[in-house]
Amino acid sequence: MSGNLQGILWALLAAALFAGQAALVKSVVAEYHVLEILFIRQLFVFTSSLPSLARDFPGSLKTKRAGVHAARLIGAFIALSTAIWAVAVLPLTTAITLSFAKVFFVGLLAAFFLGELVDRHRIFAIIAGFCGVVVVMQPGVAGLLDLHALIPVAGAFGAAIAQVSVRKLAQTESTGTILAYQAIFVGLLSGIPMFWFWKTPDLADGLVFTAIGLVAVAGQWLAVKALRLGEASVVGNIEYTKLLYAAGFGYILFSEIPDPYTLAGAAIIFSSSAYLMYREARLKPVSPRAS
Repeated sequence: MSGNLQGILWALLAAALFAGQAALVKSVVAEYHVLEILFIRQLFVFTSSLPSLARDFPGSLKTKRAGVHAARLIGAFIALSTAIWAVAVLPLTTAITLSFAKVFFVGLLAAFFLGELVDRHRIFAIIAGFCGVVVVMQPGVAGLLDLHALIPVAGAFGAAIAQVSVRKLAQTESTGTILAYQAIFVGLLSGIPMFWFWKTPDLADGLVFTAIGLVAVAGQWLAVKALRLGEASVVGNIEYTKLLYAAGFGYILFSEIPDPYTLAGAAIIFSSSAYLMYREARLKPVSPRAS
């Protein structure tokens, strides 16, 4: 199995976890501030990285790629905060679908900053997927004037910066180090406002927050593993499968029925992802760069 195909399989599982996390967030975001949810989430991510960091502390925090870490952290904060905000103001399926603009941005950034070969097949899949995103945004006057639609798109750009940075960092840094830097930085940015925004969860909501944290941890570790094995322009395209999970969660938990624009865009998006998976599966297997 090629490194790219292994990366795709891990990314599929990570996508399911992230869609589940979004559904859990949507269930509590009306009662708690976006930054509180993000702060608690980051506490779990940081805790999960402690065993890896402790094995070689303080060497585990040393890096020669501070600039790449900085770019990744800024992108991650934008992506994580807007992702929570988006599910608060948009239907779950719509918010997830619009976040897929990340794949378009990843394809461009991977070509320019990672030197990845983005051939015509990948370009076709990326452009087709992005066209699906545009359809979901409803390319009429009413759709384009809905500023809420820009929230997940802005988050998609931040996520693309973070993902391309992780792909570069994953070749030399441990997963624990990568996640620890993010957890510390994003945790501080979201933690300082807690002096004003903190609201103590009751038992039921506390269990939901715990689930959010655990699912986020699992998703983060699998996402990094996927990027360690596969190229960013390939793995990024698998984000599209989150739409299927989001549609199911939205219908079961929130009685949300996707509108025709979302369904049409989803069909385009899923087809582009399936095409890329099929093509990568047919390529000659090569040894992955890392395990």
